[in-house]
Amino acid sequence: MAAHRKPRQHPLSGRTAVTLALAGAATATAFEGSGHAEPHLTPAQVKARVDRLYQEAEEAAEKYNGAKEETDRARAALDALRDEAARRTDRLNAARNALGSIATAQYRNSGLDPAAQLALSTDPGTYLEGAALAERVGDRQATAVTAARNQVTELARLRAEAAGRQRDLTARQAELGRHKATVRSRIAAAEKLLARLTAAQRAAYDAPSRTAPGTAPRGPVPAPNPRAAQAVSYAYGALGKPYVWGATGPSAFDCSGLTQAAWRSAGVSLPRTTYTQIDAGRRVPRSALAPGDLVFFYSGVSHVGLYIGDGKMIHAPRPGAPVRIAPIDEMPWAGATRVA
Repeated sequence: MAAHRKPRQHPLSGRTAVTLALAGAATATAFEGSGHAEPHLTPAQVKARVDRLYQEAEEAAEKYNGAKEETDRARAALDALRDEAARRTDRLNAARNALGSIATAQYRNSGLDPAAQLALSTDPGTYLEGAALAERVGDRQATAVTAARNQVTELARLRAEAAGRQRDLTARQAELGRHKATVRSRIAAAEKLLARLTAAQRAAYDAPSRTAPGTAPRGPVPAPNPRAAQAVSYAYGALGKPYVWGATGPSAFDCSGLTQAAWRSAGVSLPRTTYTQIDAGRRVPRSALAPGDLVFFYSGVSHVGLYIGDGKMIHAPRPGAPVRIAPIDEMPWAGATRVA
């Protein structure tokens, strides 16, 4: 009689399999959760990330400013073309009406040939004078026809150019929208990160940079000329006003809007963006800076301030930070320009 044997179980069957399955599920959940959970960041890491996001936002804001200028120019050019086309259309319609009147008069008087009209005329002298006048009218008519044809050709050209300008304007508006969306997304991400900080940590982040230990601030440094002095004076008057991207004053500014407004008060017209302002004057080395010079930062030349002397500038830093005085060494140096 064969010995009774218990059926062999699969190594992963029963309670063991359940235990391992639960453990595996827990492990998988843990890995999945760690992959999606937001990491814990120190205040220093938050600051670094926020600084980067604000820098990206400012880069996009300067591109937005440039695209807005191009959009405004494209819209103005299109409006001018449309106005000119309307004037040409009015002149063309007037020319057509005049030609129509001449043609109607000719049709009414074309029943007799010139010899018969002369023979039947009670005053041949008057008729001959009239015939000469009619010939001159005919010459003027030919000139009018040529002018009308030229008007038609020019109007067609203007309408074709206007259609091209409209396409350009549409493309500029799309570019404007993309830069605006980038600015808003970066600022929103920065604000989300800043919300992790305590009130004290946030206050420390927003606080202006301090003067380096052992260095005492000096008094105002004289500007090299009256216009530079006026630009610096305007910048001092803007202290405390809020940063708003795209703003050029007088109640709010972005960085290039502040420098543009400061020099505008001195009668000097600067371009709108950081990357065009840097070429608006003569480049100067950092060692030769004077009050009123434009100082630029980051490799993409995405930030600008107005130098006031003693290693300091007045600038509009970022959202949440008003126009303030800051050391020029708090950001990566890109160059400087002397406007006047």
